[in-house]
Amino acid sequence: MKNIATPTVPSVGRLRPLGVREVTLKPGFWQQRQETNRTASLDHIEHWLEKAGWLANFEVGPAARRGREFSDTEIYKLLEAMSWEYGRTGDADLEMRYKDIVRRVAAAQEPDGYLNTNFGRSGQAPRYSDLEWGHEIYSYGHLIQAAVARARVAGLDDELVRVAVRAADHVCEMFGPDGIVAVCGHPEIEPALVELYRVTGERRYLEQAQLFVERRGTQVLADIEFGRSYFQDDVPTREAEVLRGHAVRATYLAAGTVDVAVETGDTELLDAVTRQWHNTVARRTYLTGGMGSRHQDEAFGEDFMLPPDRAYSETCAAIGSVMLSWRLLLAHGDAAYGDLIERTLFNVIATSPADDGRGFFYTNTLHQRTPGTEPEPDVLVPRAASSLRAPWFAVSCCPTNLARTYASLAAYLATVDDDGLQIHQYAAATINTDRFGCEIETQYPDQGRIAVRITEAPDSPWTLSLRIPHWATGATLDGRPVEPGWAHLHRQFAPGDVVVLDLPVQPRITAPDPRIDAIRGCVAVERGPIVLCAESVDLPEGVDLNALRVLPHAEERDGAVVVTGRTVQPPAHGWPYGIALEPAITGTVDVPLRPYHRWARRGPSTMRVWLPLADGRTE
Repeated sequence: MKNIATPTVPSVGRLRPLGVREVTLKPGFWQQRQETNRTASLDHIEHWLEKAGWLANFEVGPAARRGREFSDTEIYKLLEAMSWEYGRTGDADLEMRYKDIVRRVAAAQEPDGYLNTNFGRSGQAPRYSDLEWGHEIYSYGHLIQAAVARARVAGLDDELVRVAVRAADHVCEMFGPDGIVAVCGHPEIEPALVELYRVTGERRYLEQAQLFVERRGTQVLADIEFGRSYFQDDVPTREAEVLRGHAVRATYLAAGTVDVAVETGDTELLDAVTRQWHNTVARRTYLTGGMGSRHQDEAFGEDFMLPPDRAYSETCAAIGSVMLSWRLLLAHGDAAYGDLIERTLFNVIATSPADDGRGFFYTNTLHQRTPGTEPEPDVLVPRAASSLRAPWFAVSCCPTNLARTYASLAAYLATVDDDGLQIHQYAAATINTDRFGCEIETQYPDQGRIAVRITEAPDSPWTLSLRIPHWATGATLDGRPVEPGWAHLHRQFAPGDVVVLDLPVQPRITAPDPRIDAIRGCVAVERGPIVLCAESVDLPEGVDLNALRVLPHAEERDGAVVVTGRTVQPPAHGWPYGIALEPAITGTVDVPLRPYHRWARRGPSTMRVWLPLADGRTE
């Protein structure tokens, strides 16, 4: 298999991914965030891993170990981010820091390949004594994915790659056909092992991933308070109809299952995950693309249980969603997968980091009822609840997950097949493959014009395919109307040819499915791929965002989207129920709406995405 510097390299599928050396972001929305990740977030994460003592766990004894049972994974995700950044930029200082961390990790590996700072040493619980909650195999997954990234940008002759191969061999020995008949409570090893197979060609890694997938749902883990669905161990993957349980676990498992299905040619298994994706998008996904509506178990709720003020919508679950959708896109080529990736990138991935790259949302609420609290810049935050972006958490999976996603972000923009080039996500960028080259000029999402200038092309006709988002009714390609889905241009292109796609990014009113009880009688406003929100800092003094009702019309005015709001006076008495308790309308106010990803960047505020209608109807 070709060693492309990209997170996912299936050997078969409708589309073939491009790597971080083939697609380069240029100044714009995503390049700015990628650079902030490189210049600020990576340093910030490394500082906190030292400050919190999690890096030192590879060197100190068990009595001095700090952090949660899975804290090793944050080091591995940082190493993965560093690998993608080194492959993208060749940064010598980053390379030196990478090697220093790898040296510390490698020194802690046992002779048989076992590597975990929380189990197996004197005074600690025995190895694999807590597969439900211990995260040992999960930790191997992130170690292996970091090594895969390194192998794809620098080759197999690397210390981290050797560490990961020894760890993978250990997993195959311990949990293979003649080993422990179990799975990890937190999936992640599955996609990692398949990618290691793709890098090394060693089939035992694919077979072990397949074994883990087939065991899942056969109730090999103990039952817990939240039920075995929390671990996706309630029903076999082939029989499941929808993603359920812990949202990060569910999306990681589904991603790994697609990998296994593709590499083994198991169409039944691929169809099962495809079915689960479609049902989950239709019933259990927030307008922002966020997944997971229950705080108690960080999990999917039941169908249409999507309360905005109790949205968990963990940042890591959004990253898992992108991982899954990208794999299904490569397998099937359906533009709908790119639509969800776009929605999730702009409205969750872009929302979490602070502008300076040194604070993060763990959860992503769609309705903040009370102003948040400004966290101290040098204090670890113990809870994940949305308030304001925090510098670090006791469970800091999200900052490191964002770091590796931003570092590899360019790899999600485009693909190729035997017939041509497909552009999935719109950003200012250059694309250079062994057959095709182009430059994309755009100020998307602020503006809808996307110009693709051909810089290299074969001497024969080929197809340039552009994704037309599902919301883009009225889009034109070179002045001709195109429908949502794919727009294909098949001809002989020459360097200098320019193709222009115009997407309508005017504001539009979005109504919810009436089965979502929590937002019945509300509307949201979107503009292009961006979900908008109302924030209290934009309202006149004395106007309560939680007591506003709006008219179902939005317009752009002086660079902002505005809706008309009615201020109301709720009935005042000692019992919140009665006959026709209609609030009194007391006035009218303009309500400016801002991109949801910009909320909470001007200090504490209240915020809401779903706005109650003045007449309570969405028709």
